[in-house]
Amino acid sequence: MKIIGIGKNYVNETSEISALKTGAQTIFTKPDSSLVTDNKDVEFPKITNQLAYEVELVVKIGKRGKDIVLNDAVSYISELAIGIDYTAKDVLAASRENKGPWALAKGFDGASPISGFKPISEFSDLNAINFDLKINGEQKQVGITGLMIYSFAEIITYISSFMTLEEGDLIFTGTPASGTGLVVKGDHLQASIEGELLLDFKMI
Repeated sequence: MKIIGIGKNYVNETSEISALKTGAQTIFTKPDSSLVTDNKDVEFPKITNQLAYEVELVVKIGKRGKDIVLNDAVSYISELAIGIDYTAKDVLAASRENKGPWALAKGFDGASPISGFKPISEFSDLNAINFDLKINGEQKQVGITGLMIYSFAEIITYISSFMTLEEGDLIFTGTPASGTGLVVKGDHLQASIEGELLLDFKMI
């Protein structure tokens, strides 16, 4: 199983989408050892002093596919969850100084807490899914899939042109354009899809 992410995939207004839709998506991968499931608390990583959060919808691939055509791409999604894509900002900055990869800044243990999954059939319009993140009870991020630059289908089509997608693969599909920030030990994170609390954990 592989975890794939996309960077810079949301805008604040739909009018911004066309100018940013160049066809070149920013894709990265994370190891499965970065996952935290079952609403377990997450240990603050020792390798960073600047841990940034991004709430994202996570699609699970339900069948194997390569060079998937756009019109068929949604049929490859089996389930949907919500997760946090953590980034060690100081580690990333140091890597960028040497033009290095993102792997250590985004792939450390605990970098990918995710909720349980819901069948994709429960969502009637994939372009109008609402989700949000609260930290210590305060609203931090609010998103709707209608503000994605690249839709679920477009992400799947693009990734599968480079690599085979396997059943069980996870794709973090991007974070809302505003509201990201840093977490500290003791913070309580709660993320919801359509008002249903699915991800609920503390940083310890």
